[in-house]
Amino acid sequence: MYTGVYMKKKLIPIIATIVLFIDQIIKLIIRKNMNLYNSIKIIKNFFNITYVKNIGAAWSIFSGFQIPLIIFTIIVLIILYYYFVKDKCLKNCEIIMYGILLGGILGNLFDRIFLNGVIDYLDFIILGYDFPIFNFADIAIVISMFSLVFLELRGEKNDSK
Repeated sequence: MYTGVYMKKKLIPIIATIVLFIDQIIKLIIRKNMNLYNSIKIIKNFFNITYVKNIGAAWSIFSGFQIPLIIFTIIVLIILYYYFVKDKCLKNCEIIMYGILLGGILGNLFDRIFLNGVIDYLDFIILGYDFPIFNFADIAIVISMFSLVFLELRGEKNDSK
């Protein structure tokens, strides 16, 4: 019989779906209201909304390798589930972070499969450096990963089933 901890794991796909939905709505708004490579200045010399399609991974590495990136992402999702989620007792914060992580990964995977590249739009210039353009899914991935690493380094161990 499952305990309440395992029942809470059902929240992971719900949270992931919410993150995926928000990500895809924002990207749809960008695609419908802007032309590719156009930019809207929000805060001069600091923040723009710039519509680009990234056909690579972070910082456009592996550009043009959509199929290997899709396959790699699917493998990461499988490893994430079987190694980190399945048969683990997860705390509420871990459930939330895994849901956010999954939603972010799926948001960019959806773009790769259906749009042949990831839609990016958040364009920051920080201390004179024009940071690579990113999106909501990227934020979800980075925040959840840092949070999960922090929780792991904090020393609280998960128990197996």
